[in-house]
Amino acid sequence: MFKNKVLLITGGTGSFGSAALRRFLNTDIKEIRIFSRDELKQDDMRRYYGSAKLKFYIGDVRDKNSIDDAMRGVDYVFHAAALKQVPSCEFYPMQAVKTNVIGTENVLNSAISFGVEKVICLSTDKAVYPINAMGVSKAMMEKVIVAKGRNVKDTMIACTRYGNVMASRGSVIPLFIEQIRNGLPMTVTDPNMTRFMMSLEQAVDLVLFAFENGESGDIFVQKAPAATIELLAYTLKNLLGKPENVIKVIGTRHGEKLYETLLTKEEMVKAIDLGNYYRIPSDTRDLNYNQFFEDGEEVITQAHEYHSHNTHQLNEEELRELLLNLREIKDDVKEFIGNE
Repeated sequence: MFKNKVLLITGGTGSFGSAALRRFLNTDIKEIRIFSRDELKQDDMRRYYGSAKLKFYIGDVRDKNSIDDAMRGVDYVFHAAALKQVPSCEFYPMQAVKTNVIGTENVLNSAISFGVEKVICLSTDKAVYPINAMGVSKAMMEKVIVAKGRNVKDTMIACTRYGNVMASRGSVIPLFIEQIRNGLPMTVTDPNMTRFMMSLEQAVDLVLFAFENGESGDIFVQKAPAATIELLAYTLKNLLGKPENVIKVIGTRHGEKLYETLLTKEEMVKAIDLGNYYRIPSDTRDLNYNQFFEDGEEVITQAHEYHSHNTHQLNEEELRELLLNLREIKDDVKEFIGNE
């Protein structure tokens, strides 16, 4: 599938880009292009992998010219570049718009003009029923993706939407570990808050599933279990052999939700169940609504959204197993408990 192909990963020095690199670098892929603003992380990545297959491009998705430079000769694109920190976006919402919305349109326009075969864009559960600036910008990003996908024939453009990626940059897990390491209380905003739990490898699996099975305008969601933040903190401190560590409730931060939603009621009505995934096909109707006016969906009133309160709730043993399998914290676990 990727044999002798050129893959561009925007935001490629982030958590997803690193996981995708591990997946593809030792395959028969021809070239992987890493596009990001962070020259230091690019240099670290260059030194760490030392691979001739890796090419690095410094640029910003806000600057289409810099994207064009990286896009020439590319077959596939994974678009992961984004502003994702919820509190930061609350204070600088226009920065979220410029990167997440306008930046995405720049990437898509560039990919279309250079004849890229497939583009998979990464979204978030915060785009569903958004209450914060990051979620609103990601919701608009999804609208841009679906609209582009509807109108373009030669480039397949699809989107993946997933919840909390455990131990990724911005995840609470590294924060908890650092607090335990320094003997500080583990700060929990709301103990009853639930979040979906999935690994970076599962995030890559979702993108590849969309890549293989998607049609333009599709949104793909991976079914995932969830847990409360209190249980996550409790399980992690027990796992690291620090059951005495205090958990401190500090109150919700700017823009936080009690639970996250992956599928709305309206999406659940038309979602196609593919086992471990849902596929939400795009609405292909045009603006001549009158011919569709009588095709209303009464079943919407009977549908239920898919969120982190009504998915499978992990118990401590299940959550512990997930944590032990996280590549990103294996060194931390060894530091605390050795090779038990």
